[in-house]
Amino acid sequence: MSSISPLWTPSPERVKKTHMFAFMERIAWKHGIAAEWEALRQWSIDHAGRFWGELLEFVEVEPATPARRAVSGTGMLGTTWFDGMTLNYARHMLRFDGDEPAILAETERDASRSMSRRELRAEVGRCAAALRRDGVKLGDRVVGFMPNIPETVIAMLAAASLGATWSSCSPDFGVRGVLDRFGQIEPTVLVVTDGYTYNGKRFDSLERVRGMLADLPSVRRVIVVPFVEERPPLAGLREALLWRDYLGPETAPAPELEFAEVPFDHPLFIMYSSGTTGVPKCIIHGHGGTLLQHMKELMLHTDLHERERIFYFTTCGWMMWNWLVSGLGAGAAAVLFEGSPTHPTIDRLFEMTERLGIHVFGTSPKFLGACEKADLHPGREHDLAALRCVCSTGSPLSPEQFRWVYREIKADLQLSSICGGTDIISCFMLGNPLLPVYAGEAQCRGLGMDVQAWDGAGQPLIGEKGELVCTNPFPSQPVGFWNDANDEKYKAAYFEHYPGVWRHGDFIEVTERGGIIVYGRSDATLNPGGVRIGTAEIYRVVEGFSEITDSIVVPRPAPDNDVEIVLFVVLRAGMDLDDDLRKRIQTAIADGATRRHVPRRIFQVTDIPHTISGKKVEMAVAQLLRGEDVANRDALANPDSLEQFRSLL
Repeated sequence: MSSISPLWTPSPERVKKTHMFAFMERIAWKHGIAAEWEALRQWSIDHAGRFWGELLEFVEVEPATPARRAVSGTGMLGTTWFDGMTLNYARHMLRFDGDEPAILAETERDASRSMSRRELRAEVGRCAAALRRDGVKLGDRVVGFMPNIPETVIAMLAAASLGATWSSCSPDFGVRGVLDRFGQIEPTVLVVTDGYTYNGKRFDSLERVRGMLADLPSVRRVIVVPFVEERPPLAGLREALLWRDYLGPETAPAPELEFAEVPFDHPLFIMYSSGTTGVPKCIIHGHGGTLLQHMKELMLHTDLHERERIFYFTTCGWMMWNWLVSGLGAGAAAVLFEGSPTHPTIDRLFEMTERLGIHVFGTSPKFLGACEKADLHPGREHDLAALRCVCSTGSPLSPEQFRWVYREIKADLQLSSICGGTDIISCFMLGNPLLPVYAGEAQCRGLGMDVQAWDGAGQPLIGEKGELVCTNPFPSQPVGFWNDANDEKYKAAYFEHYPGVWRHGDFIEVTERGGIIVYGRSDATLNPGGVRIGTAEIYRVVEGFSEITDSIVVPRPAPDNDVEIVLFVVLRAGMDLDDDLRKRIQTAIADGATRRHVPRRIFQVTDIPHTISGKKVEMAVAQLLRGEDVANRDALANPDSLEQFRSLL
């Protein structure tokens, strides 16, 4: 066992106040296991039906109709969860009432807008009644081309309350990107804003909406939420009404909320794969699986409590938005932020955290790295007394960034590097309020998830790099893909590599402590000389350079059927990549990783391609270096960045 010291260990007093401790004590007493983490984790895998049933009770999900059994069938493709149960996700999200805040929302232009639990219930009731009058019924698709504002949450919950299915794209998507997604699922209602703001600039949305409606013939109603203008023009929009005109005045009595009680796997959300290698897959997630998994992760792994405040910097096109909004089901207030996280200053989100008393702060390694390079000291410059947990996802969080968080944000903090995906609308590995935090590691694997690292022969590895697999069924597996006859695309996406076992496509290591190190996507893994190298190992070193603001590393075919590593860097304004900097980068990579990690070539570029959710797109650059075209550029936040790579090699 390694003698590496943890960066943080929860005090015994803190541990005993957690939901996870209470749940562990309950299971130990009822089922005769040791009251310690690893025993609980293994029990949750070995006794899946009992575990998910106990969780259902612990997080106080109250189905309209109880299940005949918690689990039936076998295998990841043959298991059915909570057969016979009916419930509704929105009912659980809206189970709290009163004057406590449910939503606190900010934009670049405005300070916090607060909506109480009672006000949220009333607005959802008005929206649901309007959708019902419009003929929206069980199974219809209601979609949002929306920024991260309260109306998006209201529309989603209203659709869910009716048993309709919600799907959303953030308003920075281009027309083609939206049509690649919404065009497949044939929505009946489209909710939009007239525009959005980013970095102090205003962007129009309605012109793009007009351009996409011709290819969305199923849409019979457009609802426009004023965001940039008070009364935006509706000309050219099919059956369009402004939000307030559609819902009716806030002063009018709200209709009584009615909930369609639906089967456990009834479609709740349709999410989308990144779409960088083909038309996006439309991934269906059900009411029950999403609800149970999110409550497990928020209440147990993140220790979210009633009346706390949870924030995640996200757009409505990323699963972290759905995860954030599910905090309502724990009785917490969801803090929404729309705009650039660094406008007007890079400490904007920390100022907001201080002012609103945020308890759980969600971000990305990219943002934390930018704060470090800006020489920000949030813990000294802001009162972060309420803050007790920082979550990070989107890419692997480096050991150096772990240390920076504890040094500059707060020393007594649960830092949760979380990883999962849109595919499961949740996490495979994440935080744990019972366990210490080690630099560079996710604290644990999620309860009920038999996550392992496998070699090519399907053998589990400890302390070595391998493919992320999950060997047991879990409730938040996709219900399926949209228009996927016999689940052919679904099976091909996850179950072909290791038959009957979920292969996620990440390159990981399970440490002796039970933590997880993520090395990057396995389809972007570098393989010089036959040795597999995760891209995160190189980013960890490269982005520690003060001169470098962003980077991307990709494989390129080399002679003798080998590959060479090519690194592209973005430098601070006014700086150029000279031989001295190239040499320092190569030396640092050799010292910080191995000589096999050293890129053969390093180039300076002006921008790095990212998905709209902020992930680097290594495969797109690798395609260009092989002389191939990149399809679905609308899946990228900055598709114009690709052209410079084509001319470099």
